[in-house]
Amino acid sequence: MELEFLKSLVIVLGISALVVFLLHRLKIPSIVGFLIAGTIIGPYGIGLVRDTHSVEALAEIGVVLLLFTIGIEFSIARLSKIKKAVIGGGGIQVLLTITLAAVASYLVTGDTNQSVFFGFLIALSSTAIVLKMLADRGETDSPHGRVMVGILIFQDLCVVPLMLLIPSLSGEGISIADISIKMGKAGLIIAGVLLSSRWIVPVLLHQVVRTRSRELFITTIILLCFGIAFITSKFGLSLALGAFLAGLIISESEYAHQATSDILPFKDSFIGLFFVSIGMLMNIGHMSDNCLKIALAVMAIFGLKVFTGLISALAIGSPLRTSLTAGLGLAQIGEFSFVLAVAGKASGLITEDFYQVFLSSSVVTMIMTPFILKSAPSVSAWITSRHLLKKMTGLTRASEGEGFPRRRHDHVIIIGFGLNGKNLAKVLKEADIPYVVLEMNSDTVREMKKKGEPIYYGDGTSKEILHKIGMDKARLLVVAISDPVSTRRIVSIARHENSAIYIIVRTRYLVEMDELRELGADEVIPEEFETSIEIFSRVLHRYNFPRNVIMDMIDKIRSGSYTALRGMELPKRHLFEKCEWLPDIEIEGFRISENLHLVGKSIAELQVRKKTGVTIIAVRRSHEVFTNPEPDFMFRGGDIILFTGERKNTAKALDYFKGES
Repeated sequence: MELEFLKSLVIVLGISALVVFLLHRLKIPSIVGFLIAGTIIGPYGIGLVRDTHSVEALAEIGVVLLLFTIGIEFSIARLSKIKKAVIGGGGIQVLLTITLAAVASYLVTGDTNQSVFFGFLIALSSTAIVLKMLADRGETDSPHGRVMVGILIFQDLCVVPLMLLIPSLSGEGISIADISIKMGKAGLIIAGVLLSSRWIVPVLLHQVVRTRSRELFITTIILLCFGIAFITSKFGLSLALGAFLAGLIISESEYAHQATSDILPFKDSFIGLFFVSIGMLMNIGHMSDNCLKIALAVMAIFGLKVFTGLISALAIGSPLRTSLTAGLGLAQIGEFSFVLAVAGKASGLITEDFYQVFLSSSVVTMIMTPFILKSAPSVSAWITSRHLLKKMTGLTRASEGEGFPRRRHDHVIIIGFGLNGKNLAKVLKEADIPYVVLEMNSDTVREMKKKGEPIYYGDGTSKEILHKIGMDKARLLVVAISDPVSTRRIVSIARHENSAIYIIVRTRYLVEMDELRELGADEVIPEEFETSIEIFSRVLHRYNFPRNVIMDMIDKIRSGSYTALRGMELPKRHLFEKCEWLPDIEIEGFRISENLHLVGKSIAELQVRKKTGVTIIAVRRSHEVFTNPEPDFMFRGGDIILFTGERKNTAKALDYFKGES
């Protein structure tokens, strides 16, 4: 039995690696490769792996680890910022999808209970695929990323009531008191898990870290991840939601980054198995016999879910472009829908034929998701730029345009009011430089307007909005948002509308640099490289490189578009001119106490340089500072001497000042 499992695992990993490698050469996402590999080797493909239960168990571990790392990166503070997306957006999306799907199904089947169950199946989206794609593309914290994450969290919370309602829909009947008790238990366990993040877990991790055992730390982190996921599953919640909550708990401690780095290798290994297990569900023979049914089902699912995702995002105040991107990203069927479908089939709500059609359609929507998510920002930007749609959304545009400033001149435009935007605004305000901020988070706009910030709600990819804030008269544009597609579009529009404006762009993505420069950005600042520059400049400073040499090196790197750090064109020897290393010089300080032999004596009397080899460069006396003191300078008790010299001489000087030989 063990050898059979090992054989299956070797086949899964081997075929997956080969397929993913071949598709990578064609620039096709790895998720698609795993799904196709599962289809090939599964029981409905060439049948290399027929017992899928062991693979599914490992796949479940992958989903748990994925949601755990997402939870660590998210934190409770960030979750509270998207509560509108969770409660408002998620609630509207689930209810609207169930309602519309049930109505459409009733027109075909005439069975109310069965139609409502169809709505249950379609309402959920794939948490694993969407979050994996958002994390890989660095878009978890983008406007559309926050909306999608919020809705997905609400969908996972809905798993409990949807499962509890299946017996009622199948005619078995169910007690309202039973549902209330189970929902109450689920609520209590979530509250208990979150409360433990403040008192229990930080203390536990602190004690573990004090042992200085890396093995114990990793074991404890994995125990928290799977333990909390197991506890929540026992109360009817999904394992994925439990793992996400466990990640949120860890995120509140100072050990979050270390936990992420330790878990990451496990997550990346197991998550591929999840997508392989989904591919194994695909029945190729059934698909070929029912290709028309499946094609119609896929189109209906996509159309309905894009619409409900769009409406739910618009309802919580998201711009049209963000809402379209979110709707396209949530258009697939979720992995937990398979569990609902199995329960529904066992209860007699759906037939075997419908189950197979639903299964095939769901896997197809999952395979298409990476391509749709990749193109979603561009598609939504293209749709919102169409003339007809502009007329249809005229009221939205008008409301966005209300309250814009009167014509400004020679000002700075800041797109995005995150940490970088806020810090820049503070500096501009102190320097008395006029500026305008454009932000798409309506809550942030309302909050900052009350504080007197010149901030306005609007989409920076809209030419009309940019003109309303004085793009044609502005001196400088700073783009500081976490949306690469929107960033490129803003730069392109700004350069076209004002050829003289100076454009500075902050990006997290190295690959964006060259394209942004081609689109018209004057300066592109990648966060990773600026951090690298700050680190190496401080390191070189500690090794006593002259400050002007360090600054020259930094200027060369920045003026060359960071090519020295990117490993392109510029060889290492060109990074800085050859310079002689300075001696191992240090600067030290010494405070004179009242009873020391230095008190009442001059520098000349003490012969500091002759006896120790150091040079006194300054003396601080109370609030006065004497730089380069003369030889006749007399020391007093309480003076602080600042001196410099080679390391061996500074140690000798400290002994001399103390009165030691």
